Amino acid sequence: MAKMWAGRTAGETDRIADDFNSSIHFDSRMYREDITGSMAHAAMLGAKGIITQEEAQTLIVGLEGILADLDAGKLAFDMTCEDIHMFVEQVLTERLGDVGKKLHTARSRNDQVALDLRMYLRETASGIRAQLIELLGVIADKAEEHKATIMPGYTHLQRAQPITFGQHLMAYAMMLLRDVDRLDDTVKRMNVSPIGCCALAGTTYDTDRWFEAKQLGFADISRNSLDGVSDRDFCVEFMSFCSILMMHLSRLSEEIILWSSWEFKFIELSDAYTTGSSIMPQKKNSDMAELIRGKTGRVYGDLMALLTTLKGLPLAYNKDMQEDKESVFDAADTVVQCLQVLTPMLATMTVLADNMKLAAQKGFINATDLADYLVKKGMPFRSAYKIAGQLVAKCIAEGKVLESLTLEEYRACSNLIDEDVFAQIDLATCVAKRNSEGGTSPASVEAQIEYVRGFL
Repeated sequence: MAKMWAGRTAGETDRIADDFNSSIHFDSRMYREDITGSMAHAAMLGAKGIITQEEAQTLIVGLEGILADLDAGKLAFDMTCEDIHMFVEQVLTERLGDVGKKLHTARSRNDQVALDLRMYLRETASGIRAQLIELLGVIADKAEEHKATIMPGYTHLQRAQPITFGQHLMAYAMMLLRDVDRLDDTVKRMNVSPIGCCALAGTTYDTDRWFEAKQLGFADISRNSLDGVSDRDFCVEFMSFCSILMMHLSRLSEEIILWSSWEFKFIELSDAYTTGSSIMPQKKNSDMAELIRGKTGRVYGDLMALLTTLKGLPLAYNKDMQEDKESVFDAADTVVQCLQVLTPMLATMTVLADNMKLAAQKGFINATDLADYLVKKGMPFRSAYKIAGQLVAKCIAEGKVLESLTLEEYRACSNLIDEDVFAQIDLATCVAKRNSEGGTSPASVEAQIEYVRGFL
């Protein structure tokens, strides 16, 4: 097949080199953006008199036909074409003749691919944002359901203080809110049109770059043609967002894995999101959560691959930049897939509230509240701390928890202790007292939920 760039050379390349150079097997997914961008370009050429209005309309109708045929499966991609741009132009020329050859006037594949990629990622970002909103809604609903469910809070993976499961979930909601904000900020810088920058230096034709930008929903145009064709910051920024999001999803997945283990047994995942063992019939594995955790490294790798590709490139366009698409597509696909699994997995999980509370009691995480009780009775903190520690040691030795000790056992350590101690060390009381903004009390958690729902 003759190359579109044949002329300077005979256009003959080795078959293996041809395949190595080709990108259509992965950039064909941008066919809709490529055709839509071309329709706007044809309209601009006609509006500026660079081609006739009749020719522009012929091109637009021809492009609409190609788009419809691809959507309907009536037209297959020709994998011998170098890329999606060449494929569309080739089909258009086959259908329209010489008029089809006029479409590429006043543009280059350099600004064309930059345009396609920005449009594609803009649409992808919109879909991911919608998924995040759905996930936030599920988390808010679960947190509402469990705003008073007591569990141990951890530091160093050691039981530390009593918290509510609702507050724990809302911590992830706050992370995801930042992710949405980060994505919105990324799209703002992504939504800049490079079309009209041409190969690198602009064009001698009297084009209207703003016309095309507005047709395609862009808020601005790139202000330097060298930068317009060589900028991939928007890809790096999008993949950075993907990496931070995946880090958050991975942390949540790690906790789901721990919570669903026999050692914790805080939750039980639906059978729809677990697997079994080929040899151990008792097993119920949290494979989906493990895969989300594992795929996080893959997205990190995509980001580092593109950063490394770009770090030594001189201006303007270089073929190395073809490597942007597989990395950014993989990162986006992975995020979409993980969100598709995580959201219903959280929505359908069963919370084992009794096990959570028992773990909190056995962790003696109300010992600080016991010490505070004694301090309020007039005892110096260090003395109160020591007595609380002695009572914990007694419980451990006798297989008890602080709530199960009798008043006589308490008073044996200090006559300052009265019947009211039981109310003060009750875990529900311990949680309810922590009602500062952002705290773990049910009222504080409710305020956090309302904050998130207000955003939604």
